[in-house]
Amino acid sequence: MPDIAGPGQGSDPDKASVARMYDAMLGGQHNFAIDREAVAAFSAIDPQVRTLARANRAFLGRAVRFLAAEGVRQFIDLGSGIPTQGNVHEVAQTASPGARVVYVDNDPVAVAHSASLLADNPDAAIVDADIRRPADILGSPQVRKLIDFERPVAVLMNAILHFVSPDEDPAGIVTAFRDAIPAGGWLAMSHATNQDRPDTAAAVGQLYRSRATSPVTARSYDEVLGLFDGFELAEPGLVHVPLWRPDPDEVVPDNPAEYWVYAGVGRKSP
Repeated sequence: MPDIAGPGQGSDPDKASVARMYDAMLGGQHNFAIDREAVAAFSAIDPQVRTLARANRAFLGRAVRFLAAEGVRQFIDLGSGIPTQGNVHEVAQTASPGARVVYVDNDPVAVAHSASLLADNPDAAIVDADIRRPADILGSPQVRKLIDFERPVAVLMNAILHFVSPDEDPAGIVTAFRDAIPAGGWLAMSHATNQDRPDTAAAVGQLYRSRATSPVTARSYDEVLGLFDGFELAEPGLVHVPLWRPDPDEVVPDNPAEYWVYAGVGRKSP
């Protein structure tokens, strides 16, 4: 499921990792046969899954560039997954040298590869933590070192909250990070939806429950919009992922609802 690493992941050899599945969808090399088999099963449900994964990844890059243009120099990327092309620190530091990025994941492969990639980058770090425990993240040494909460901070929840079930309080997770950042901070989010293709969303949900390390909860438009409580959405609001500020050279699909992921970026209200 786009995107990357979900909460509660471990190293169960009998389960596909959602982080490694996403890596496989994007054509990466840090995945195993069990992950590729799960992606093949996903593709049988939705043949354009790899296209959807790429569209979601492209949104992340556009959102980071937008936020950098808005003056943001600090990013917390929740569920950051296995490093691939166009990582947040690469995009942010290209746009603004010295930008600081803290990645958060608890998939062992994602954490190990991130640590290796960032070893020589003083302005980026990885936290091994579960997003369902925001206090652990906000109080981590990496966050305390790199993030100044007196200045604007962008929290990135790129296709992570659909790995949080209703009883795990996804809105409470957003609230914890919203309360930690100052007014003028930002939230960028993408989230799977059951609004347009409920049968597909249900089948994918069953696939993840049975074969992957994290289940999926697709949500309606209003449910995803509600997660932005306390944030003012930037134009064009909450839209299907390829419609969020596409670059001039990007092809906008004729039927965006086929991309059953919503995306939006909001600024914390004063």
